[in-house]
Amino acid sequence: MPELSHRRRLLVLAICCMSLLIVSLDNTVLNVALPSMQRELHASTSGLQWTIDAYTLVLASLLMLAGSTADRVGRKRVFMTGLVVFALGSLLCSLAPDLELLVVFRMVQAVGGSMLNPVAMSIITNTFTDPRERARAIGVWGAVVGISMAAGPLVGGLLVESVGWRSIFWLNLPVALAAILLTLRYVPESRAPRARRPDPVGQVLVIALFGALTYAIIEAPDASAAVVVPFGVVALAALLGLLWYEPRRAEPLIDLRFFRSAPFSGATVIAVSGFAALGGFLFLSTLYLQNVRGLDALHAGLWMLPMAAPTFLCAPLSGRLVGTRGPRLPLLIAGAAMTVSAVLFAAFEAETSDLTLVLGYVLFGIGFGFVNAPITNTAVSGMPRAQAGVAAAVASTSRQLGSTLGVAVVGALLVSGIGSSSYRDTFVAAARPGWWVLVACGVLVLVLGALTSGPWARRTAERTADRLQEDEVRQTAGVGSA
Repeated sequence: MPELSHRRRLLVLAICCMSLLIVSLDNTVLNVALPSMQRELHASTSGLQWTIDAYTLVLASLLMLAGSTADRVGRKRVFMTGLVVFALGSLLCSLAPDLELLVVFRMVQAVGGSMLNPVAMSIITNTFTDPRERARAIGVWGAVVGISMAAGPLVGGLLVESVGWRSIFWLNLPVALAAILLTLRYVPESRAPRARRPDPVGQVLVIALFGALTYAIIEAPDASAAVVVPFGVVALAALLGLLWYEPRRAEPLIDLRFFRSAPFSGATVIAVSGFAALGGFLFLSTLYLQNVRGLDALHAGLWMLPMAAPTFLCAPLSGRLVGTRGPRLPLLIAGAAMTVSAVLFAAFEAETSDLTLVLGYVLFGIGFGFVNAPITNTAVSGMPRAQAGVAAAVASTSRQLGSTLGVAVVGALLVSGIGSSSYRDTFVAAARPGWWVLVACGVLVLVLGALTSGPWARRTAERTADRLQEDEVRQTAGVGSA
């Protein structure tokens, strides 16, 4: 891809951020609308989990395929296709007559969404080649998540109260249309120098692993062991299959050699932990504010601002810190803040007091604001540019898998704790095990942030990048001579 002017690079960044905005806004707006959807569609708590997890599950399953396909057939082409499919899925969601079709249409949205974020990150990586400039660009990218978290609850609450929950999906349509037109005009096409072959077996194994694991967790409180255990066995078999099959392929869907880099492996687990905490946090907070405190969607959105605003403010600061000092400090701040926030709820029932509730929200917002930029930057830094799409897709997959598992695990624990009782009577006690899960997620971010950002970890990243580059050169030379 030819070198672009500074102004053109910023424009490309803005267009890519538009895709992130609609995907992120869709999730935050949806959380505020959950109680309204529950009443109108007569959904159970597990039904609400599926409206979120059907999306994140499909997204996680297809992200790596989308990343490698974009590297092969063209990033701009795949990106534009994703915008069209996402907009179509949003329109269908707004028309869904029942919960079952809403879940199906959310899956259509996810097919489009899988072509957006990792491909946009790959475009950014290939547009901003200077490491410091790229880190700042990723900080802007992270700030968009903060914008969606700040605007989502307010905009969603206002729409739910004034128009109805279906209107939350209309938000995506004008933004997607504008992004399509701007991409067509300003984003240059780019692709990897050498096309990677598809890996259908690896793709099927990934879908089986994520799908079976999520189903087993969500349905565990209500289904019998005879139903749940077979799905657990399928998930384990799919995982073992991936570990056996992928290293034997010349061009695997998941290049397990990436995980020889301690920072990359750490970033992957941190992404799962951090976004599991976010998914669980939003799920518990939304249900508590509306179903226990009795707030309407708009006022619940206002109560979420103490979490959203720090995320918005801290994300670009995190990007600058990553660019100037590396990922260690942002990860330590993120892990510490998220852990303390979750401990306030798990051990001290922070939701029962306005002061501690706001404090817990502020701390979580700070932690999540700092966690995103170092994850993304570590995932793509040092990797050959030809594999930027695949590396970015692994990071994005980790985020979506984390969100899926966070909602699934926390929701399952909540359902088990509440049983047949009412939300108002038992919610705080029933939510406590879920909050302890979020404490564990915060501790993982803190510990792995410290362990995988030092000199030893950087040396493993350098060795891994050198080996990948050498293999890429050998394979390219082999293809050329053939």
